[in-house]
Amino acid sequence: MYRSILSTLLIAALGLGCEAQLPTSQQGTFQPTEPLQRAASQITEQGINQDIEVLSSDAFRGRAPGTAGDGMTQRYLIDRMRAIGLAPGGPDDQWRQPFSLIALNAAQPANWTFSGPTEQLELEQGNDFIVSSGVQAQRVTLDDAPLLFVGYGIQAQEYDWDDYKGVDVQGKVLVMMNNDPDWSDDLFAGEARLYYGRWTYKYEIAEKLGAAGVIILHTTPSAGYPWQVVQTSWTGPQFELPKQGDGQLRVKGWVTEDSAEKLFQLAGLSLTEARTKARSASFQPIELPVTTSLDMNVAMIQQQSANVLGLVPGGDLASEVVIYTAHHDHLGASIDRNTNDIQIYNGAMDNASGVASVLAIAQAFVALPEPPRRSILFAFVGAEEQGLLGSAFYAQNPTIAPGHIAAAVNMDGVQINGRSRDINFVGYGRSTVDEVADRVAAFQGRIVKGDQNPSAGLFYRSDHFSLAKIGVPALNFRGGHDLLEGGLERGKRLSEEYVQQHYHQPSDVLGEHWRFDGLVEDAQFGFYSGWLLAEQFALPEWQPGDEFLAARVGALAAADGPMDPKP
Repeated sequence: MYRSILSTLLIAALGLGCEAQLPTSQQGTFQPTEPLQRAASQITEQGINQDIEVLSSDAFRGRAPGTAGDGMTQRYLIDRMRAIGLAPGGPDDQWRQPFSLIALNAAQPANWTFSGPTEQLELEQGNDFIVSSGVQAQRVTLDDAPLLFVGYGIQAQEYDWDDYKGVDVQGKVLVMMNNDPDWSDDLFAGEARLYYGRWTYKYEIAEKLGAAGVIILHTTPSAGYPWQVVQTSWTGPQFELPKQGDGQLRVKGWVTEDSAEKLFQLAGLSLTEARTKARSASFQPIELPVTTSLDMNVAMIQQQSANVLGLVPGGDLASEVVIYTAHHDHLGASIDRNTNDIQIYNGAMDNASGVASVLAIAQAFVALPEPPRRSILFAFVGAEEQGLLGSAFYAQNPTIAPGHIAAAVNMDGVQINGRSRDINFVGYGRSTVDEVADRVAAFQGRIVKGDQNPSAGLFYRSDHFSLAKIGVPALNFRGGHDLLEGGLERGKRLSEEYVQQHYHQPSDVLGEHWRFDGLVEDAQFGFYSGWLLAEQFALPEWQPGDEFLAARVGALAAADGPMDPKP
């Protein structure tokens, strides 16, 4: 027997304008009981600090997937969850959910040559371009492949937008802009980046259409991060889940804006004019009279990583779960090309901080005198930095049927600048999870704000996205920018400094400037929110018209299990 929510979702999916009903358990103010507050007090500065200090230490060598540091991380998490008192949450009552990875390390050429009508252009690796393999093979070649500019590289029927216009792209290298059209709220949600604006989508659609390669034009505004992030993220081993069948997309590349301008000049064209044409639904692909060849050896190694799962069994709704996610991996270590020194990407903020916060939340749940109605699953997922691979594997092989996953709470990086008057909730407005977040924030004397950087596409850049694909609504949050000390101006400045100077850099380390009072308050926000989601009878809903509503309806329809108890 299905919940009444299923019929509500079905009506919404049919476009009949059904308004989501506010569940009785969510009405009124939230005032946690004394036992609940005592459990929340288990979330402490000392505990969170200690876990961050260990996980982001040099001993873990940056926690790259498949490395010794990855294994150390998994063992540490298992030991911590066992000490906290969790039960194994993986398959066959194990702590781990292992998955295979294919590590592709392309020997990028020092220069990449492009041949135009009258001359050639050589771009320099690192400073001008980054390129990686698009196929799981030990050698990648392009042989005089023609270039084609395809604007944003998007096909979106719902927006009557097709940058390809039926042009055959077989064997061609597609040059495309980052992001999606962002100048009108009637197109692609305006400034809010949709999945169409993510590099993952651009590679996926190019491969689907049979292209030989993709070159994405990087700018800091369109990517949401500077070129140095591309340099660090797309060099060294690139990980993928094993592919079924042979893909045709051989090359995945990025170029700087200056390099793209030179490339268009080589073709006798204007990059500015091409971009202007691409800002219209009537845009037609532009053939560049330029070809390129490339020959790269690729070290291909199959490695193993794992999601690490722990469980707090629930009460009368124990067959359903609220799942907390935090990725345990980072970028590992590399050799500095200028000094030959070893650089360790410790990933203190990204994401030792999220892992430590979720461990603290687990301790709070275990401290409750009675478990919540739903079970609580703590999923420390791997290989997030390589394209959300651990959470993608979990979504493809869930330990709980998707229709029995009530909601997710994701923590990917925390706010380390002190207490804030607000909470930033990426995805606010998309589901009835909002109501829970609002109630807990009000109890803490704070307000919930939506994505404060919508053009960065953050909703599609963390592990909750993998679960959204199978229909699970999520609370993906971090502390806000409106700091009690320094206000909004200081908060935004510090956030921007992190992105520009420390994001995916060796400097992302635990420092004396870290403030743990706000970090603790935010973790307690996550604990209270997850507890409410586990206690309420009604399952959270996507709002009518949301892109993940259909997946939720399908998951609920496919769910099996005992008849629902009375609320």
